[in-house]
Amino acid sequence: MNILISLKSRVIAEALYELIKKESCGDLVFIDDMGTEIHYYNPDIIIADQCSLNEQLAKRWPESKIILLDTGLQQEKVVTLILMHKLHGVLSTDENTTLMKKALKLVYEDQIWINNSNLKALLYKAGTDSRSGKIDNVSKREKEVLDYITKGKKNKEIAEHLFMSEQTVKAHISHIFKKFNVSSRSQLISLLMSPSYETSLNH
Repeated sequence: MNILISLKSRVIAEALYELIKKESCGDLVFIDDMGTEIHYYNPDIIIADQCSLNEQLAKRWPESKIILLDTGLQQEKVVTLILMHKLHGVLSTDENTTLMKKALKLVYEDQIWINNSNLKALLYKAGTDSRSGKIDNVSKREKEVLDYITKGKKNKEIAEHLFMSEQTVKAHISHIFKKFNVSSRSQLISLLMSPSYETSLNH
């Protein structure tokens, strides 16, 4: 796993670099301004903050998965950045090393890492529009199931966490798919991550 750290603060970037190296989270880890070799570097994951997120970053490494390092942003701003830049995850500076390693691993495996609070903020958009009759409401239980879906959990794991049968989990997932007009988990995640998500809810 090759990781690129692209942060405005050099101090935070170097601290994160040392932490990732210490925890053996990546095979190769670079800070964006470490030298000319970075131009030939092809990162699997880019850890960026609000200041370094831009179109050039995605154009420079279009195949890389981008994780936002949340340094205390307002939740509304985090949600906006997720949708605008098609982020694969959000890491808070309050996250412990165990969760950080898990997040990097899941994102590397093409999963999505979003904590429960930010997920609820994303789903709030759906709930708000549903009350105006533009999309069916997402129940509290369905939000819990959706939370585990975004974390890459399988039906059996979701059932164990929520103390329900796999058949009940499948039923909830079926309802979620219908409400978001998708037919697979990947389509559901893509919808939530897409800049057109808000637009699609308004039609």
